[in-house]
Amino acid sequence: MKRTNTFAVRPLTDDDEQVLRNVLDASASLWNEVNYQRLMRYNDEDGFENEDVWDADTGHLEGKYKGVLGGSTAQQVIAKNSEAWRGFFKTKKSYHDESNMSVTEHPEPPGFRGNRDDGRVLKGVIRKDAYSVEWGDRSRLEILVGEDLRDKHNSPKSRLRLEIVGEPNWSDYEDQSRLDLWYDETTCTFRASQPVTVSDDARDTPLADETAALDIGANNLVACTTTTGEQYLYEGRGLFERFRETTKEIARLQSKLKEDQYSSKRIRRLHRKRTRRRDHAQEALCRELLERLYAEGVSTVYIGDLTDVLDAHWSAETNAKTHNFWAFKKFTKRLACTAEEYGISVEVQSEAWTSNECPQCGSTDRTTRHQDTLTCSCGFEGHADLTASETFLKRHTQTEVRPMARPVRFEWDDHEWSESPYSPRRESPKEQRTDQSTVHRDGKVASGEAA
Repeated sequence: MKRTNTFAVRPLTDDDEQVLRNVLDASASLWNEVNYQRLMRYNDEDGFENEDVWDADTGHLEGKYKGVLGGSTAQQVIAKNSEAWRGFFKTKKSYHDESNMSVTEHPEPPGFRGNRDDGRVLKGVIRKDAYSVEWGDRSRLEILVGEDLRDKHNSPKSRLRLEIVGEPNWSDYEDQSRLDLWYDETTCTFRASQPVTVSDDARDTPLADETAALDIGANNLVACTTTTGEQYLYEGRGLFERFRETTKEIARLQSKLKEDQYSSKRIRRLHRKRTRRRDHAQEALCRELLERLYAEGVSTVYIGDLTDVLDAHWSAETNAKTHNFWAFKKFTKRLACTAEEYGISVEVQSEAWTSNECPQCGSTDRTTRHQDTLTCSCGFEGHADLTASETFLKRHTQTEVRPMARPVRFEWDDHEWSESPYSPRRESPKEQRTDQSTVHRDGKVASGEAA
């Protein structure tokens, strides 16, 4: 079975760090040059789209960067760009297939990884036989670099030695795939992702048959309910306010540009800062949540498919939050990749009407939602997102859902997701809530606790 180790790496010296940066910068530059040649062939001089992107002279570009990257790594960067283009053509074909409703947004060709003036995205890929990992008391990673960098670091020959921070989820594996290596500007850390193949009987995890369901929202980013009776709520209002403030500043700067000018260095920096801040919060949320679910024995996570829900049921402002700020598809992919590290499967299922369905009477036309509260004429009143995740879970799992414990709320502080001081205390599970958005009007607990 396929699994993934994700870990931080640390250069041993300043010279090693500069070599690593040179490798990642050259990888990004090679990607850009290959991508540019293919994009020019895709958009021909008459403005028509074609698939003659494979005529690009990648052999010349491989030779150009071989001295820094090494031949195997240069080949792997080009191969990964080829995969991106093949994926684009496959998605494009699905988009134009009227019988295929899996792709609803017009696909775009693979993008670039920044530039020299504004800063490139330091990201590269190492072929499976061009790196080695040694796990132990002093875990280390060695990667192959080009001859031009051979004498600029402390490792023998053409291999750069890096220290690994932390422990792997899967150290006993049968085979490894290519290594993704990048620099996380938000945390100022070099990180690596190592796909591995492990035997089916090597799973030493607490996974059982428990299930979880996630409701993705605009104000509360994720509401999670598990069959073990746990509920988690990750609040996103503060994150979105900062995202909107940066967006307003970008718009203000754009309004001051000259008539023939479309952007500036400051605007591009703000775009990158806004994206990095969002991506950092997303990655931290995925890991924090999945670590909890892993410990609870969750083997499957259901996440709602918002394709038809967004335009049909949500306001324009809410849709903007979900499309632009939350980047639902990107989050889903990130969640699935992180879940793979823990051996947890992620399934996208329809969550239509779960946000409007009353858990007491099952009605969808007698309910009213106001901000975080869902009410029904039958007397039900509860937290809308937590109720939706519970309804979603019961709809798609055959496992018995245990009575709900008090939900745990989390807030983002720019570094990690921390339990909110407003989270109800777990020590008193029968204590009546004071937050009326999470209780029945008659005083009984709604979606956050068993009566």
